[in-house]
Amino acid sequence: MNLPRSLVVRLDSAGDVLLAGPAVRAVAAGSSHTTLLCGPLGVPAARLLPGVDQVLVYDAPWVGLEPGRTSREECGLLVDALSAGRFDRGVVLVSYHQSPLPTALLLALAGVERVAADCEEYPGSLLSLRHHRLPGRHEAEAALDLVRAFGFRPPPGDDGRLAVLPPPDTTRLTGPEPYVVLHPGAAVAARRWTAGRAARAAAALHTAGHRVVVTGSPAEKDLTAEVAGHHGLDLGGATADLHELAGVLAGARVVVTGNTGPMHLACAVGTPVVCLFAPVVPAERWRPHGVPHVLLGDHAAACAGSRARECPLPGHPCLDSVSDAEVLAAVAGLLGHRPVNGHPARLPDLSESDRGASV
Repeated sequence: MNLPRSLVVRLDSAGDVLLAGPAVRAVAAGSSHTTLLCGPLGVPAARLLPGVDQVLVYDAPWVGLEPGRTSREECGLLVDALSAGRFDRGVVLVSYHQSPLPTALLLALAGVERVAADCEEYPGSLLSLRHHRLPGRHEAEAALDLVRAFGFRPPPGDDGRLAVLPPPDTTRLTGPEPYVVLHPGAAVAARRWTAGRAARAAAALHTAGHRVVVTGSPAEKDLTAEVAGHHGLDLGGATADLHELAGVLAGARVVVTGNTGPMHLACAVGTPVVCLFAPVVPAERWRPHGVPHVLLGDHAAACAGSRARECPLPGHPCLDSVSDAEVLAAVAGLLGHRPVNGHPARLPDLSESDRGASV
C-alpha cells in the first residue's frame, strides 16, 4: 500500500503545537512522510514532536497576538514550497474560535487535493472533510478526533498523551536535589500571576520545605529574578532552548505555572502540574492534558470567556486571590502521584470547588 505524503498545519504558538502532538503522531503512523507547517513561535516545539520529518514556517497574518500584513510574494513563496512537497493530504488544525479557510485556500493553490479541518463556515470546495468538533472538547483531543475522521489512527500503544523527543539531563543547571518548578511568565498578561504574587508563592514553597527552581525565557530574566529572590534558584534565560527547558521540567517533582506553553511542555514530559488557570479561555479546552494536575483560580470571575489579554479587573482577582495555602495543598496532593516507570499516575476524581479542580 502506498502511504500518502501528509501535511499538518498548526500556525499558533509553541503550546498549540505541543497540543497537536498526538494528532501529528497519528498522521505520521499512516504516512510515508509528514511535514508540519507552523508559525515562527511554534518552530521550537515542532522540532521536538515525534513523527515530524520536516518543519516549514509561515507567519500567517490571521493568527498571533500581533499579526503583521502579508504580500503576494510571501504567499507565493509558501505556495511554491507546499507544491514542492507534493502532499497528498493536508490537515489544518485550528482552535475552536478560528477559521481554517485561509490556510485551506493556500493549500488548494498548492495542489493539495484532500484537506481536512474542523470548520463551521461553509468551505465550498476547499475541504474534502468538513469536520465538526464535539462541544467543549479539549484541543488535543479535538485534533485527534479530526485526524481519526480523516482515516489516520494512532500507532499501536500510543496513549494519546502529549509527548516530545527525550529531553536532556539538566542536572548541571538544577543540581541533583529534588525540586519544584515555578514558572511565573506567560505571553498573555491575563494568564499569569503578578510578579509580587508569584514571589510570595516562591517564598511559601521554600518555607514549606520545597527547593524552588524558577524558570523563564531570556526576556523574562527580570521577572524570574524578582520571583526567585532569596527563596529559589533563578534559571531565567539559563535554558538554551525549549528542549533544555523540557529537561528541567522533566526533572521537577511538580510544576507550578499559568496557562502557557511550558505548562503543556510539562505535560509532554509527564510532570504533574499545578496550573493557575485564568478563565479568559475555557479550562475544559486548554487545561493540562494527560498528567495529574490541579487547577487553581476563580473560574467564575467576570473575565470568564472574554479571551482578554490584559486583566480587565482591578487586582487580577481570578489568580492573585489564590492563597499560599491552596498552592501548598495542591503541590502536596500531587506529590503522592508522581509518574511510575515513565507513566503518569492518575489522581482520584475529586469534586470541583469554587477555587479549583483536581484531575
